[in-house]
Amino acid sequence: MDFVHKSVLLDETIDGLNIRKNKIYLDGTLGGAGHSFEICKRLDNTGLLIGIDQDIRAIEKSKEKLKEFSNVKFFNYNYVDFERALDELEIDKIDGVLLDLGVSSYQFDNPERGFSYRFDAPLDMRMNKDTDISAKDIVNTYSEEDLKRIISEYGEEKWAARIAKFIVAKRKEKSIETTFDLVDVIKSAIPSSARRDGPHPAKRTFQALRIETNKELDVLKDSIYKFVDHLNVGGRIAIISFHSLEDRIVKEAFKYLEKDCICPPEYPVCKCDKKQEVKIITRKPITASKEELKVNNRSHSAKLRIAEKIEVKNEKKYR
Repeated sequence: MDFVHKSVLLDETIDGLNIRKNKIYLDGTLGGAGHSFEICKRLDNTGLLIGIDQDIRAIEKSKEKLKEFSNVKFFNYNYVDFERALDELEIDKIDGVLLDLGVSSYQFDNPERGFSYRFDAPLDMRMNKDTDISAKDIVNTYSEEDLKRIISEYGEEKWAARIAKFIVAKRKEKSIETTFDLVDVIKSAIPSSARRDGPHPAKRTFQALRIETNKELDVLKDSIYKFVDHLNVGGRIAIISFHSLEDRIVKEAFKYLEKDCICPPEYPVCKCDKKQEVKIITRKPITASKEELKVNNRSHSAKLRIAEKIEVKNEKKYR
């Protein structure tokens, strides 16, 4: 199967990064390199793109996609480890960061990866096949309470308690090994009347397991502040999210980074030493246009937020 990923909010993201031709940009979720291709087109020979992806297949395909450009460096890391790439390149500051948190069409549609409830396959869901914990391990070893929490929080599934209970009961009979094994459990847990309308009954649970398998929310939380630390003044960070919890993390991180003080209101003089580090470019997230929605179904839930690094001021603040 070919590695295909139709880039979401492509024009909006590239415009929002405010690319300058001789600067350094980092794509932390290289995927099919659609965004990166447009970044490279706007760089001259003195500019640089650093492409990172934890999926080696994505690295291989993006090398093909970007073969006409000589100023690209590739790294098979999770984006949370981007500082390793910077250290290897002996670079401290960069001028733009892009994260597209969506799963590629290749990963969803390749049965072997175990992301989809549409194909019978080993229950895997690992972005990086070298990591230890798969979705199968989670389903067969996590406690009922932890399964309920994950499916409820990450999947926003109202039947989480029943699904967790049914999973635990089923695995006592035999291990849940495949995607269809799990789909059958989910369908048995959700009453037939609740399965008649709406999305596939397994959609939310599969989403929750993917997020937990790859620690996606933890990785995002850990990364945003570190990325901003490495931005030059005027550099921008653009993040495309597809889940309400992801978007909330990005929104709250940007809001905190924009604050110039976090002292209680009654303090006449700031004592917290918190400095404003960014200005938010997108007060409301950018979403897909009607035209994009017609041609790319996976853009429906996409939200783009952008912030720009500013010069930190050191004067004492009176309130």
